[in-house]
Amino acid sequence: MRSKKQNKVNIITLGCSKNMVDSEVMSGQLAANDFDVVHENAKLDHNIVIVNTCGFIDKAKEESINTILDQVDLKKKGKLDKVYVTGCLSERYKNNLEEEIPEVDAFFGTMELPRLLSTLNADYKAELVGERLLSTPSHYAYMKISEGCNRTCSFCAIPLMRGEHRSKSMEELISEAERLVKMGVKEIMLIAQELTYYGLDLYKKRMLPELLKSLAKVEGIEWIRLHYAYPSKFPLEIIDVMKKEPKICNYLDMPLQHASDRMLKAMKRQISQQELKDLIAEIRSRIPGICLRTTLIAGFPGETEEDVEELKKFLEEMQFDRVGVFTYSHEEDTSAYDFKDELTQEEKEARAQDIIAFQQDISFEKNQQKIGQTLKVLIDKKEAGRYIGRTEFDSVEVDNEVIVHSKKALKPGDFVMVNITKAYDYDLEGEVVEL
Repeated sequence: MRSKKQNKVNIITLGCSKNMVDSEVMSGQLAANDFDVVHENAKLDHNIVIVNTCGFIDKAKEESINTILDQVDLKKKGKLDKVYVTGCLSERYKNNLEEEIPEVDAFFGTMELPRLLSTLNADYKAELVGERLLSTPSHYAYMKISEGCNRTCSFCAIPLMRGEHRSKSMEELISEAERLVKMGVKEIMLIAQELTYYGLDLYKKRMLPELLKSLAKVEGIEWIRLHYAYPSKFPLEIIDVMKKEPKICNYLDMPLQHASDRMLKAMKRQISQQELKDLIAEIRSRIPGICLRTTLIAGFPGETEEDVEELKKFLEEMQFDRVGVFTYSHEEDTSAYDFKDELTQEEKEARAQDIIAFQQDISFEKNQQKIGQTLKVLIDKKEAGRYIGRTEFDSVEVDNEVIVHSKKALKPGDFVMVNITKAYDYDLEGEVVEL
């Protein structure tokens, strides 16, 4: 061992918010075992590293492998005693990784937290279920309501890495929410591979509406946000609960992936373009001001220029508030892997940029309409002498921000009313209204 002092563990998290929650749970378990544990430690005064990897698409895999190699390099230089690797990449490619990077002390899959803890001579404490050390600012947190996915989208390797859909019990989630409130959390973001499946395995019916009603009763929570709802057979009761419960943000993240019927069928999305249009119209008829976010894939095998034009026409007609675009990644063991991936990465990137630029104009126009409105804003941070916050229509990191000017000092977690005076492609700017 490099030193005789107490072990200090640094956790590096790559990939999505679901991975972040896993790292927070891991931190909570280590802290309960009297470990000194930190996230993304810049001081480099730790002697053990756990890299929580992402294996979703090629870019994420590359980032994960580079991060592991960087940590192994520090170990070779005597700056670290142990390097451990967990998460999706490790789940999927464990044997290859053990062969390619033997300097890593141990690799663990996505569901092997007890084994990882045991390797560190720590006990897995079942009574701590739901307890975490937050890596986010204390006023917001992600809450994972289920694990895995039963969908069979042809491009997606997540079921291979995370297994079948498994819901957490409502009791567990309510007590987790209550604990988060005690830690200062005011906004919880519900995440899952597939939110709308929640409860099917445990309760034999979709229970997201009931879960939302129960969470809305938890005192101290001010905003509840929904991420990753699958559009096929979407349960509209969710929208009815959203309309009735003021704590639930009028915001829905619904990844569509494409809009051309050819592509939707090839992607095994179990929905047609017309059904998508009907669903969006129905959601907006129930909550006219709802913010709809979606994500799309550019460059799926067989996608033509006509498919891209059809997608842009769909975006023009649907007027989404927020759109993210990924380039297609050819993943082994998915059903799309048998398709010929003919486009170069540069061609995929060009298509993605074309779609992003098209949506940028829509985003600018939508933001212009907000000038003169007074919106409730949650302050996230102070940066370069100004406050940065978000409205209920914006999630952390992926969506718009509001630049807030205030005569009075504000702190992260404060809610303020802001009169919007300027609007840009993706951000708003305004002054705090003294009430």
